[in-house]
Amino acid sequence: MEQTNPPQQQIIIVAKQKSVGTAFLLAFLFGPLGLLYASILGGVVMFFATIILFFVIPIIGAAIAWVGCIIWAVMAAQNANKVIVR
Repeated sequence: MEQTNPPQQQIIIVAKQKSVGTAFLLAFLFGPLGLLYASILGGVVMFFATIILFFVIPIIGAAIAWVGCIIWAVMAAQNANKVIVR
């Protein structure tokens, strides 16, 4: 008795790529709230981290967190695009 394999299905996932420039701009202008565009978890984490750092080291802490948001947003957008392209 000959065994036949069922036809294979091709699955296509349609997703929009995230703009790295938009991620940078939003994080630059809005900090943790702008980071939400690229990473929801990152935005929530950095929102609380910014508040904590602002009270621990008033101006410098918030500035450090803001720059961290920008870096995280750019990296998250790039990583999201790599996953989509695969």
